[in-house]
Amino acid sequence: MLKRVLVANRGEIALRIIRECLDKNIETVAIYSSADKDSLHVLLANESVCVGAAPPSESYLNMDNIIEAALGTGCDAVHPGFGFLSENPSFAALCEENDIKFIGPSSKIIEQMGNKSAARELMMKAGVPTVPGSDGAVSDIDTAKSIAEKIGFPILIKASAGGGGRGMRRANSLDDIERAFDDARAEARAAFGDDTVYIEKLILSPKHIEVQILSDSFGNTIHLGERNCSIQRKNQKMLEEAPAFAFDHELRENMCTAAVKAAKACKYEGAGTVEFVLDAENKFYFIEMNTRIQVEHPVTEMVTGVNIVAQQIRIASGLPLDIKQSDVQIKGHAIECRICAENPIRDFAASPGHVNMVHFPGGNGVRVESALYSGCDISPYYDSMAAKIIVYGDTRVEAVRRMRRALEETIIEGIDTTLLLQYLILFNRIFLRGNYNTSFIEKEQDSLLELLRTATDIRGI
Repeated sequence: MLKRVLVANRGEIALRIIRECLDKNIETVAIYSSADKDSLHVLLANESVCVGAAPPSESYLNMDNIIEAALGTGCDAVHPGFGFLSENPSFAALCEENDIKFIGPSSKIIEQMGNKSAARELMMKAGVPTVPGSDGAVSDIDTAKSIAEKIGFPILIKASAGGGGRGMRRANSLDDIERAFDDARAEARAAFGDDTVYIEKLILSPKHIEVQILSDSFGNTIHLGERNCSIQRKNQKMLEEAPAFAFDHELRENMCTAAVKAAKACKYEGAGTVEFVLDAENKFYFIEMNTRIQVEHPVTEMVTGVNIVAQQIRIASGLPLDIKQSDVQIKGHAIECRICAENPIRDFAASPGHVNMVHFPGGNGVRVESALYSGCDISPYYDSMAAKIIVYGDTRVEAVRRMRRALEETIIEGIDTTLLLQYLILFNRIFLRGNYNTSFIEKEQDSLLELLRTATDIRGI
């Protein structure tokens, strides 16, 4: 078992990892920027090291300083959490070079699956359904036009090294394609230092479904069921559910089997997520694999009872999984709301600042993951997510009702948040029917924001 783990992250995921390590009698080292010196993860860890100034490039993305901190504090492993360096193959390689266990897959696998066109090629060879498109990278506009005419418009031109919606452009016709191709490459070059792109047919208004997998170094791979992550704004998830509602047994089995096949194809090790789009005809296609723990992992933990972070630590310690596929039973329903420090009325402008008071909900079936406390400050330098509120119910109806109650109990004063918007979503007729897709926010935003403008307090709705 690991002895001392450096947590290369901040906020609620750093707290989640530190708590899990402490429960297992594993010592922890927190890193922090100058802006985070009073953060909860710094206070909870056995030891803490400042790795730089507030900008991420000088601290949480500063690979040399983080490795130096790990070596200087005697850590035998690094847990990257999500975001920051969690899917950076160079950082994983640096850990490997310094005999520090990177809690996740190898740098080679991260690089392979992080290159979207290479991952796509691998999935095609493994027999995992992929979106119609190019067989690999597309380097010139003539090839791009030829592929587009073959698969049909609309298409997406996507950065091979991309993520989070960056380096992605839509083309609706041949007239659009040249500009979209150039813009996608330029944004990819600026964001990732790599202007390689590939092409996929755009699946209009799909559902975004992802499957949680666990793989150890002994060749064992299992899945923990699926999550519906279709409620998104600009490719950023706002609310997630597990399991996906109104799925038939055959579809669920086929999708989860494909996810396991994907993990085995790249000889995966650790916790990962295989993401699919599901079209209106219930055909699913692989879009990418996230080689890290996901923000929304708690909904899967709630319906399976499997502690995903504990399994990450177990796998990284060189031990086999202690659960078999037959042990995994999906029970009940879970929902997660990501509460962000943003103002929806002002086009979701970030709302950093001083948090005057915080009160989170409690009670049966309610879980909160957050690093907020009364009197803390939300920095403008980092992601705007302030808290995750997760609920469990024996049925989806009960879970929705419990989430409403949980949000009604939640108080965050001093900053703007998305809490009230998410509360309103829980009453939306399309959401309640469970047949929503990734166009939900686009189609419902005007009516939701109109309600939001007239509602000043959640308890007054």
